[in-house]
Amino acid sequence: GHRRKNWKVRKFVLREDPAYLHYYDPAGGEEPLGAIHLRGCVVTAVEDMPDSKKYDVDNILFEIITANDIHYYLQAASSTERTEWIKAIQAVARTGK
Repeated sequence: GHRRKNWKVRKFVLREDPAYLHYYDPAGGEEPLGAIHLRGCVVTAVEDMPDSKKYDVDNILFEIITANDIHYYLQAASSTERTEWIKAIQAVARTGK
């Protein structure tokens, strides 16, 4: 959120059964702010966004496209973390319920 003014910092919890990525306010709160249904989704690294230079994104973005064709862009803390998230989400998308 500090680089893109309309982006927010969120805490994410990946669940396999059911296959969802729930997101929460990092300041607290037990109820999720929302969820991304992962069954049948496509997740990929994003190497270039049209306006990324303006915001200095450092190639740590990834995109989740749901089975309903909803696009989510997320920014990881590092390239290693981005790779870990992508692998974990791909596994849940294939095997999760």
